[in-house]
Amino acid sequence: CLLSGSWRSDTSCRMVVSTLDKDNRFFGFYLPGPAAGYSELLTSPLEGSQQDTGLVPQPTFSFTVNWRLRETARTTVFLGQCYVDTDGEESLHALWLLREAANSPAEDWKATR
Repeated sequence: CLLSGSWRSDTSCRMVVSTLDKDNRFFGFYLPGPAAGYSELLTSPLEGSQQDTGLVPQPTFSFTVNWRLRETARTTVFLGQCYVDTDGEESLHALWLLREAANSPAEDWKATR
């Protein structure tokens, strides 16, 4: 399962991943889709890592997106696995956490989704 390339989510967001380096790290960018609902989002950098495909055929991966926004600071962490079906079709399944900057510890409770 090769993570490098272009991937599109169910909500039309797009992730473009560079070739993995020798330590299975990668860099790229994330583009929000129209369903994301944030017109102020810009193309945002991402970086992450993937398990060695020489060790496991359907590797787990993680990456962080530091959103480039005009008004607020947000970071999203994705954690998932790359699957290959019997026809050789690759798909990514991931969970994510979004963190927004909070103005105080009292507002911390609502900063993570």
